[in-house]
Amino acid sequence: MRMRTEEAAGHAILGNSGEILSLIATGTATSRSALLELSGLSRVTVTQRLNALIAAGLVRETERTVPSGGRPTRVLSVNERAGFVLVANIGETFIRLAAMDTEPSIIVESTIPFNAADGPQHVLEHLAREFDRLIARSRASHPFLFGLGISLPTPVDFKRGCVVGPSVLHGWDEFDIAGWMRERFGVPAYVENDVNLMTIHEHRQNYPHVDDMIFIKAGTGIGSGIVSGGRIFRGAQGAAGDIGHIQFESADPPLCRCGKFGCVEARAAGWAIARDLTKRGFKAENARDVVELVTRQNPEALMLLRAAGRVIGEVASDVVSILNPSLIVVGGTLARSGDFLLSGIRELVYQRCLPLATRDLQIVLAYPHKDSALFGAAYLAFYDIFSRQKVDELLARFAAPEGRSAARPSPPGTANVPSAS
Repeated sequence: MRMRTEEAAGHAILGNSGEILSLIATGTATSRSALLELSGLSRVTVTQRLNALIAAGLVRETERTVPSGGRPTRVLSVNERAGFVLVANIGETFIRLAAMDTEPSIIVESTIPFNAADGPQHVLEHLAREFDRLIARSRASHPFLFGLGISLPTPVDFKRGCVVGPSVLHGWDEFDIAGWMRERFGVPAYVENDVNLMTIHEHRQNYPHVDDMIFIKAGTGIGSGIVSGGRIFRGAQGAAGDIGHIQFESADPPLCRCGKFGCVEARAAGWAIARDLTKRGFKAENARDVVELVTRQNPEALMLLRAAGRVIGEVASDVVSILNPSLIVVGGTLARSGDFLLSGIRELVYQRCLPLATRDLQIVLAYPHKDSALFGAAYLAFYDIFSRQKVDELLARFAAPEGRSAARPSPPGTANVPSAS
């Protein structure tokens, strides 16, 4: 009876530890003194709640230390071995999947074929079965499933977790992907556009101190993500940043995949450049083929890519004039061509924008990373799950019988969860 009473008391303390866990997970407070200052709780209460989190295996003291006015104190961190998130990036013909810990870093990963014509129900069932395999491979070392995130190559209504058309995923419109996944796995599920997730990864991983930036993905399609005030900006329905379908008037506007004429994408995307190269007698089907021809110094490919850079630069100059970012990062397959694309973008931005908007503006290439959308999905999921508004739900799941069965390892390493944009 006494053991049951002590266990119940421990669970009660753990259940009240949400604020402490959120402060640690988001990196807002990484020491005991910082927890005291920011929580406003008494030293005894902070100690009790922190000890409960450590005993549960959710938090640990790392080997790193920070000055404390006396003896250095150890840095507190989420225990990266406590659990994992499942993430998937749905591409054109394949789906990349992974289980990631809270750093985040990949625990296990896999790839499965994808055909959008199979429809959402069939694809999600296949995806869920592969997630089951990743769970089985991850549980022994990382017992608790925190949640899951899915990246889609299409406009997404983030609040509702569904695709909104027109898009390359024909027949997926309005299907409740997030709800389907929540029902299947019983954990928080997030669905987001791939460009926004690439933006989140680029921001958190490489430019965490930049408050206002634009990420432009130049690949098979054209899109952008916006970071404003340090957070991803989605707009009212999640359509913010869709620069690929801004239309330019001309005498003979090209037809876009969306069914309209004159879109930026129809002029500058990888598929559009490949189309124009094919008309000139070159073998090119996609953005990778374009980059291959550029690498071989093909004059027509170089000319078309530079022209594409100027088209992207034209729309980017409007974005700069409206949002006044301090940084533009250009990624995607076409960005692998380096300055051939970037020079065209810079030319138009600096030519069209006022000096005040471009005085401190940097325009750079993204750090190459094939899994940036996967990592962005992990950042996004962890940020919401550990947020002050959601962390109590996490602790309730963790304290349930299936959560209590989790092991309590505390290996070397750190695992603060950087705030997602």
